[in-house]
This record gives sequence, C-alpha cells and structure tokens, in this order.
Amino acid sequence: MPTIKDVAKKANVSVATVSRVINNTGYVNQETRKMVLKVIEELGYVPNELARSLFKKKSNIFGLVVPHIATFFYAELIESLEDAIAHKGYKLMIFNSKDDVELEKKYINVFNQYNIDGLIIAANTKSTKAYLKGNIPIITIDHIIDENVPSISSDNIEGGRLAAKKLIKTGAKKVIHFRGPDVLITVLDRAKGFYEEMDKKDIPVYSCDLNFKSPELHLIEHYIDEHPDVDAIFCSSDIIAMYTMSVLQRKGYRVPEDVQIIGFDNIELSAILIPPLTTIAQPINDIAIHAINTLIELIEKKEIADLHKVLPVSLIERKSTL
Repeated sequence: MPTIKDVAKKANVSVATVSRVINNTGYVNQETRKMVLKVIEELGYVPNELARSLFKKKSNIFGLVVPHIATFFYAELIESLEDAIAHKGYKLMIFNSKDDVELEKKYINVFNQYNIDGLIIAANTKSTKAYLKGNIPIITIDHIIDENVPSISSDNIEGGRLAAKKLIKTGAKKVIHFRGPDVLITVLDRAKGFYEEMDKKDIPVYSCDLNFKSPELHLIEHYIDEHPDVDAIFCSSDIIAMYTMSVLQRKGYRVPEDVQIIGFDNIELSAILIPPLTTIAQPINDIAIHAINTLIELIEKKEIADLHKVLPVSLIERKSTL
C-alpha cells in the first residue's frame, strides 16, 4: 500500500507539501497541487484518516452507542442514521455497549483517541458523568441523561394510549401487558399511557416484564397459562409480540378471534407475520434526521430551539386485532 512518502517522491515534492494538499491547509502552487493530486490518483494512495483527525482535531465521524445491534429496531435505526449522516458528509462509528458499564468506559477512551466530532447515545447508559466530561457534543435517543443534553424520542406515552384505545374499542375485557425491562424509560412511558386509558374503563391489566432482545418463551407461556381467559395482549415491542403470537398459536389460540395482539415499533417483519401485526409505528427516519441535524447544530455552537424533542407515533392497524 503506497504511503505519503511514496507520493512525495514521485511528485518530487516534500511530505509537508503533500500533507498541505491532502488537508487543504497552507499555500501550495496550483500546478504543484494538480501534480500531487494526479500522483495520489495514479498510486491509489489513501490518506490515514486517524492521522488526519489528530492533525486537524476533526474526524468527520459521529459515534453511536447502542445497547444491542442484533435487534430489528436498532438495525433499522442504524441504517437511517447512516443515511442521514452520509448526506451531511460524515461517517458513522458504531459502539455496541451490551449494557456493560466497563465496555462503555473503554469506548469513551476511543471517542477521544479518534477525535469523534459528535456522539449519539441510544443505550440506557450508567456512565453519564464520564460522557459529559468528554466535552464531545452529545444527543440522546429515547431517553434524557441530563436536562442540558438534547434528546429526541417518540411519544411513548401516546403510543401506549393508542394501543389501549384500540383494544377498548374492540371490546377487550381481560388484558395482558408484556413489557420490556422496567428500568427503561421507554417501557415505563408506554405502560403509563396504556394503564391510564385502561383504568378509565376499569379494565384489568396483568403485567409481566421480559427481555427486549430475547423474550423468555417459558415466561410468556407460563403467564398465559395463569390467565387462560385473556382476550387481548399489548406488547412493548414487535419482537415480544412475535414471540407471544408464536406461543398463542402453539397453544391453540386464534389471533385475533380469541386473543388480539398489539406490538410497538412497526419493524419491517411486523407486516409479513401471519396474521400481520397491529402495532404502534415510531418515525425512525425522522428520529435519525432530527438527531443528526441537532448534533451538527451543537458542533456549530448554535442554539437548540427544542432541547427535548418528542415526535408523534401512529397506530398501524393490521389483522392481529379486530
């Protein structure tokens, strides 16, 4: 692989001149610049991005911290963020925290080493102070780590309300809510909206917390066995809803004739299930675009008009409800 020294030698200039051309800094004669660029193309030289970032104190890289990569929601979020970032001329570096505090501490060192220009935190971090000490512009998705750090989220409370209103309208009388971990603000907000509407109609709701990434099938089955006359289930994610639908069908329940199901997220797979899943849609593309625009405003030291942005959700009605 050719080096900057190879370029300088063939162009008959100094390494410093090649560096000025690459980084567009300092004066270089126009003819010399053309010659250097021509040699770079001929040799197929690729500049060392890390070295350039150390020199310029700017990497054109945004970091993204997610709790898990192997979930459909985060996969779709990553793709949307990558598209939005590329449109602005930046690159995306992804860090999978796995909800591991020690792993996050290692990542924070990497952010500084690579001169990360901005950081998007989608993980439910326990390292808030360490992130804030880094002096890197930060925006969070789906939660607030500090009142002064901009955030963007879906209207999870309204999403819970929409799910409840749909089940109330279709005559649900005994309802299970399969939630995610109750340490997550998104889970609590979805539950809050759902319970508020159900309480208005005095409809009992039986709740069970599950793992978002890999819902425990035996817990789902056990909970349904404990409530055999359930006629509706609200799940805090489409993945939980998919697992639940599998259990119900294996146990001989018909969906939606015996038990209605509503999910949350509107991932792509929800539309091709049998039956297709009624769900609450999050505006993933809008979340990504707003996150990147806000992060760039932070980098440019502009005032953020709406520090904690909440985007609307919608009910997508399909065949898993009446």
